[in-house]
Amino acid sequence: MNVANVFQSWGKVLAGNIPMLSIEITRECPLQCPGCYAYGDSHLGEGGPNLRSVSDSRGSELVRGVYRLVDEHKPLQVSLVGGEPLMRHRELSEIVPELRRRGIYTLIVTSGVIRIPAAWTRLPQVTVAVSVDGNPEDHDLRRKPATYERILRNIADCRVNIHWTVVRKNIEEAGYMDRYLSFWNDRSEVRNIWVSVYTPQHGEESAERLTAENRAELAAYFNSVGRKYSKLTMHPGLMRAFLEPPAGPAECLFSTLSVNYTADLRTRVEPCVFGGAPSCAECGCSMSMGMHWLGRVRVAGPLRASHLIRGSLAVGRGVNRVSGKGNGLRWAPEDRQAGPDLIQIGQ
Repeated sequence: MNVANVFQSWGKVLAGNIPMLSIEITRECPLQCPGCYAYGDSHLGEGGPNLRSVSDSRGSELVRGVYRLVDEHKPLQVSLVGGEPLMRHRELSEIVPELRRRGIYTLIVTSGVIRIPAAWTRLPQVTVAVSVDGNPEDHDLRRKPATYERILRNIADCRVNIHWTVVRKNIEEAGYMDRYLSFWNDRSEVRNIWVSVYTPQHGEESAERLTAENRAELAAYFNSVGRKYSKLTMHPGLMRAFLEPPAGPAECLFSTLSVNYTADLRTRVEPCVFGGAPSCAECGCSMSMGMHWLGRVRVAGPLRASHLIRGSLAVGRGVNRVSGKGNGLRWAPEDRQAGPDLIQIGQ
């Protein structure tokens, strides 16, 4: 999302709407990736259901359900995730062109395990992002059957973005990141390379979790290679935001300006797409970093974009109350009461 979209987001907030909508359109996935947050026991709240246990929709019921959420929230951007969203490729073949017709930016995040329709990737305002977690020796073990070989076959004739979630080993192994970036930067199918960093849950101890030294080393690396890899979307401002992430959901523009639904199309995932209790102090989400950085853009004198957006939150909440919309903007103290279809975490 660029600076222009920040101001479009401001307008959406003033109107009492949510600029960004994320939908886990299916719980089905042929992968069993270790560390997958979507299938974590706390993704839908401690003691709540697991993604594999919620109801799922297909066919016209799924299409109508997605349109219902779009009509309800009137977003600027819709992210269609899973599970594996291409398990519902027939429904997506109807949904994606319709969202394009409505002028809504659409992001589809896939493992690349299923053939991607090339026509989708040529539509304006539509982006398909393929998750590739590391070089083949690691990725193919973690994400089998979505191996490098299969991904390359399934993105042929397409134009996609590659999304990489960096974990500790990627930083500590000499030459690892250059090897990854060189491979994908040279592929004609690749538009851009997006980078996120593994975001742990509170109290998590895992091999993927970065140390403070890892984070500093990673920021220095990306600041030094920004021009070397033309498809790498890594502005120095993103690294500043990465080293100084929002303290919590209330301070995170991405969390504040987005709403996320799981596969039953009714239960919300809170406080952001990770669900559960993410460690915001160690956040590496590319969208969160991008919004945090853009929120610091100066508009006039000391006035920043975040001031305009946060100032408009009160107006948006007022619009919601007057219009009877009780399910829009969040993270005001009086709005933190979880209803039966709203799962939130304590702070």
